[in-house]
Formats: sequence, C-alpha cells, structure tokens
Amino acid sequence: MPLSVFRLIVFALALLASGCEQKPSRQGPEYGSAPLAQPAPTYHLAIHPLHNPIKLQHDYQPLIEYLNDQVQNARLELESSRDYGNFEEKFRARRPEFLLPNPWQTLEAMKAGYAVIAMAGQPEDFKGLFLVRRDSGIKTPADLKGKAVSYPSPTALAACIMPQYFLYEHGLKVNTEIENRYVGSQESSIMNVHLKLTAAGATWPPPWRAFQKEHPREAAELQVIWETPSLINNSVMARDDVPPQVREQVRLALLRLQDTPAGRAILAGMETNRFLPAADADYEIVRQYIARFEQKVRPVELKR
Repeated sequence: MPLSVFRLIVFALALLASGCEQKPSRQGPEYGSAPLAQPAPTYHLAIHPLHNPIKLQHDYQPLIEYLNDQVQNARLELESSRDYGNFEEKFRARRPEFLLPNPWQTLEAMKAGYAVIAMAGQPEDFKGLFLVRRDSGIKTPADLKGKAVSYPSPTALAACIMPQYFLYEHGLKVNTEIENRYVGSQESSIMNVHLKLTAAGATWPPPWRAFQKEHPREAAELQVIWETPSLINNSVMARDDVPPQVREQVRLALLRLQDTPAGRAILAGMETNRFLPAADADYEIVRQYIARFEQKVRPVELKR
C-alpha cells in the first residue's frame, strides 16, 4: 500500500474515533424534576386622592413595602389617581384589586364587587375641618354668605359633604348663598385659603396635620374655625376575585402594623394611628348619612 494512501486511512480512522467520543448535541426541550419558579402575581392597591400623587407615593410606598414583606406568593403595587373622579372610574371598572376609598366611595365600590376588610384610622379622626385665614374676620357660618369656599371634590366625604351639611344645619343655603369651588386635592383646598382665593376651605385632619408639618409658615397664617361631628373612617377593600388567602394575609398584616416600632413609623408617615377590623355592615351609617344629605342639600355626584 502506498504511504500516501496509508496516511489517508489513518487520518479517516482518527476522525471517526473522535466523533464517537463526542456527546450528541441535545435537540428540543430539556426536562428535569425541579419545577420552574413562577413569578408571584401582582395586585394593585389604589388609594383615593388623600394627597397629590407625588406625596401619596412618598407617604404610602413604605406601607406597600411592608405588605410585600408580610404577604406570601403575592406582590402589591401602589396606584395613585390624579383626582377623585379618576379614582372612582378605576374601581367602577374593577381595575385595582385592593382599594383605600373614603366611606361614600366604599358604598359605591360595594356595587362593583369589593368588600371591606379593614378600616384605616380611628372613626373619631374622620371629620370635616373649616380653615380660614387668621386675618379673615370670619366668625360664624353666616359670614360666608356671598363668598367662595374650596373643597377637594364634590364626593370628598369628610372634606366636602360633611362640611356642606354642617353649613346647611347652620342656616346657609349651600347651593345659592356661597360659591362652591372643587379644586382637586386636599392641599389645593388649603392653599386656596392661604392665597385668599377662597374665604374658607374644607379639609380633614390627616392632610391638615401633614400641611402643618410641611408648610409651617403658611399653616401659621391659617386656623381651624369649625369642625363637623365624626362619622367612620376610610376603608380598605378587596375585590371579590382576590384569592381568600391573599386577602386574609393583607388584612392581618394591616391589623398588626402598629405592633412594632417600624410599623408605627409607617403609620405616622400616613398620618394614621392604626388599622382596625371592619366589614361592609359597619358602613351602613354612611348610607343613612348620605340619604339625609342628598334629601336636604344636593346629589353627591354633580353633573359635569
């Protein structure tokens, strides 16, 4: 055999041996005994416009982080709204899984399939406040005749409905004897008074406490001149298709928030002292209150 042919045969055998030693390449899917980790489902907690969206994010994001530490197999995200109407549109369309609405919005959300799982704050803290400038000269509700009063929204219970009912009970014709200005947020209602755009402004305790801390100079020029009686505080609600185990974990986490220094710091940032047990039936008092208000003063929802 010629040498060249011999070398060619040796080379071919070497290639063949090399190919036999290689592991076959894997084609198609690979299977194993360990299941792939599935991402936890995300739920949204929508909060009615207690503040403007930036401040709301600042004050309530620590609560979301706390809940994400406490709740297993679920993740929560904070959702703010530009105004009351935008928030109400969201829950009527059943978009957020969790809500923190005012008591009137609580009744409306029940119609859309949400249920109360807790109350956000003591009932005694849910009341309307009237602010005026210290140099305004206003002493009695009658002094507001012919003047403008600011509110966040027609559907703000503590900061509009309850103050207007207060004025009605003190002899004012709310729809004709004063100018009602709905200015979009609690801070705006307060600042309208400070800037002398309105003679009085309605708000409620948590935004007023926050305003005093964040704007002490402006707050010093204002005073609370009247308070309404208290009612019942904001609720926390879950949509009816949220898994029971997730809903219960959120409920228990909220009720335990005041038990630790870190939890109390979160509550302080929200100007809320604690979350309390509550259910749909606790808000029947609001239904009765709204019925009296609409009979004597105006429809809660004004035509736009």
